[in-house]
Amino acid sequence: MTMKQTLLAAVIATAPFAAQAEPVAYTLDSSHSQVLFSYNHLGYSTTWGMFSGFEGDIQFDQDDPANSSVNVSFPVRSMFTGWEGRFEHFMSEDFFGAGEDEMVVFTSTGIEVTGDTTADITGDLTLNGITKPVTLAATLNQASEHPMEGKPWAGFNATTTLLRSEFEVGDFAPFVSDEVDVQISIEAMPAES
Repeated sequence: MTMKQTLLAAVIATAPFAAQAEPVAYTLDSSHSQVLFSYNHLGYSTTWGMFSGFEGDIQFDQDDPANSSVNVSFPVRSMFTGWEGRFEHFMSEDFFGAGEDEMVVFTSTGIEVTGDTTADITGDLTLNGITKPVTLAATLNQASEHPMEGKPWAGFNATTTLLRSEFEVGDFAPFVSDEVDVQISIEAMPAES
């Protein structure tokens, strides 16, 4: 038995007797939270887009990250492409046909700790009115007192790859890649009581 296995066994054996910490409610810092996406355009370029300025809730248990959860939603129309024509095309019937109230929603269903600062977060992603399970490879960047705010703060990065066709926005594939790489970076602070 390795040292890691021995330690894990000891933790499991004593877990029923340990004090169970409760997750702390955190809210996203909208000014420092963004979702970037990219895809291959006809083999010529990598095209980027972004969602930012959104809000969400995290139940963060720093002592037991598997006991944490996340729920984030934002309007599809908050997408930033850097070119108005591309944005309008994405909102057209070729892709989203998005109305003003159409939302992107992610709700975690489980967290598997994979390292000292890493975890796989599984959850349900609703996009274009379709809900599919996805897994985010997440990293805790830092959890400490914010040097300017003087209160607890946490920062996370995560990545995943989505298939556009699974959410019925797969037009022009495979010429425009079906795979969309997603990079997420967020900051969060304890929710106000």
